[in-house]
Amino acid sequence: MNEIGGRWLSLLVFAAALGCGTRNNGEEAKNNMAVTKGTKDSAAVGAAQTAAQDGKPVVLFFGTSLTAGLGLSPDQSFPALIEKKAAADGMPITAVNAGLSGETTAGAARRIDWVLRAPADLVVIEGGANDALRGLSPDAARANLEQVIAAIREKQPKAKIVLLQMEAPPNYGVPYTRSFHAIYPDIAKKENIPLAPFFLDGVAGIPRYNQADGVHPNLAGERLVADNVWKALKPVVAQLDRVVKGG
Repeated sequence: MNEIGGRWLSLLVFAAALGCGTRNNGEEAKNNMAVTKGTKDSAAVGAAQTAAQDGKPVVLFFGTSLTAGLGLSPDQSFPALIEKKAAADGMPITAVNAGLSGETTAGAARRIDWVLRAPADLVVIEGGANDALRGLSPDAARANLEQVIAAIREKQPKAKIVLLQMEAPPNYGVPYTRSFHAIYPDIAKKENIPLAPFFLDGVAGIPRYNQADGVHPNLAGERLVADNVWKALKPVVAQLDRVVKGG
């Protein structure tokens, strides 16, 4: 892990400790989370169903608050910015944002079936940040991500899949960070899917690219994240474009 990633992940540990304290304040917090989850997922499903009718490839971004664009307006999240980039590059898509704040890979494995009720041509998986923050088992995270991929292949067998690399905070020790890092290339190889590099590279740990919490990118940072992710997605989307247009 590079120095930038290390600094960002150290900040994440602090933010996660604050977040966990908030989440553990009783049933009201749990109920609010359930309402937010249901509302966001219903919106994502509805957006995907509508998008499927306009002939453009549907790219579903499935992840955490980093995908949701916490602290930004919906059109400032990196999925929305990628939709604009794709159009500018002559390969229009409809980006559907199914990011959910605070979600672990276990939650993602439980939620994926609901999100896949609408068709998707490409599913971009961003998961594991909250597992790493809590020091959860890398083996469990690996199994959960594999379950997400299996669900996609069952529900949307024609959809392509891209996995985004995530890193673990250094405070859990070198064995943990190495084990966590290895989850992603191992899964990508096993499942024969593309692996995008750590998508916060050049953003993580740099104050001018992050919000006041030091964790979530601001608009300038989100634009860099969109650049990072689009580099990995562009060749995949180009294939989708040819398929949809019959080229």
